[in-house]
Amino acid sequence: MTPRQRVLAALNHREPDRVPVDFSGHRSSGIAAILYPKLRAYLGLPERPVRVYDPIQQLAIVDDDILDLFGVDTVELGRGFALRDEAWSDWTLPGGTPCRMPAWALPRRENGRWVILSESGRPIAQLADGSLYFEQTYYPFYEHDDPDNIPAAMGESMWCAVASPPGPLAEGPEGGKALREGAEKLRASTGRAILGLFGGNLFEMGQFLYRNDNFLTLLAMDPPKIHRFLDRVVEIHLKNLERYIGLVGDSIDIIVFGDDLGMQSGPQISPEMYREFFKPRHKTMWERAKSMADVKVMLHCCGGVRELLPDLIDAGLDAINPVQISCRGMDAAELKKEFGSELVFWGGGCDTQRILPEGTPDKVRDHVLNQMRILKPGGGFVFQQVHNILANVPPENVAAMFEAVRHFNERGG
Repeated sequence: MTPRQRVLAALNHREPDRVPVDFSGHRSSGIAAILYPKLRAYLGLPERPVRVYDPIQQLAIVDDDILDLFGVDTVELGRGFALRDEAWSDWTLPGGTPCRMPAWALPRRENGRWVILSESGRPIAQLADGSLYFEQTYYPFYEHDDPDNIPAAMGESMWCAVASPPGPLAEGPEGGKALREGAEKLRASTGRAILGLFGGNLFEMGQFLYRNDNFLTLLAMDPPKIHRFLDRVVEIHLKNLERYIGLVGDSIDIIVFGDDLGMQSGPQISPEMYREFFKPRHKTMWERAKSMADVKVMLHCCGGVRELLPDLIDAGLDAINPVQISCRGMDAAELKKEFGSELVFWGGGCDTQRILPEGTPDKVRDHVLNQMRILKPGGGFVFQQVHNILANVPPENVAAMFEAVRHFNERGG
């Protein structure tokens, strides 16, 4: 099978020739830029310039030699863009490693910290000294909301305003032409399955704009207000979705939405609240995407969300990521037994909370082999570690994880 065929077989609940592998195929399956050169050195690979793919999470662009070495079957649409030197500016990672940062998100030093500014010049994200990633510093609707002006507020919110490649492509015909042509060129150049990152956040959009505590309070205390807010957000998302799918729908295989609905201890909201506020709106967006292109819908959704899975499936979800197996209710064997015929588990292959950073290489290998034995049968599984590989992970553990995947696939189980 080609990598794309392998991923699509798994997404259609058929066992492919081997378990497909995702590494850096989207913004929650990558590796910290600080760790990336250490991994290359451990693997005996030549030095390469470190390019920061995701400025907020400080993730590296993973080079093709590592994708080939680890047998990776996926690639993110953004890899087809920001290919010229002028798209990048020199910067230095925490700890002193030189890197290249997207020019449109170049931080500046201010009051003993690094900040990223919105187009209006407001600091919207900071990386304090001693930190490893940026955090949101401004919530546009914290003191006064303006639901009629949500697009402007999104431009003042870190998670909406700070773009990864392809970056801030211009609106209008020329921007659309560049997006379409870049997507078509990437499609023609790779046999890997292509993930298109859309976002379409609903629950998180409220958190991005109001701040988590305020939005959760409003969900409970002022439902009519939040329904009006979410209706406007969906209107904006659908307009953007139709443009996006119209331009790149023929070039991608999976469209990735995002909404972190879970915590370590379970869902942030009840199933009843999910059904009232979010399920019908998710359903509308996911059905629209599938009606416009031959794509599968994946939701990036952290935390313990077992109680929400039946409704997510009913809303049209094909795959969930990252399958955070260390959370309450997220045991891989139980999830596979209960939902494996209806839902693809894109992740759950290696615990990044404890085992990958703290275990020995042997413990990592044993853990990965066990997870793959559980999740492989019948297809419906794409190997990915649970979320990004953070800066404190020993490079030998990263190598051990992918060695275990290769060993499992070579032996057929």
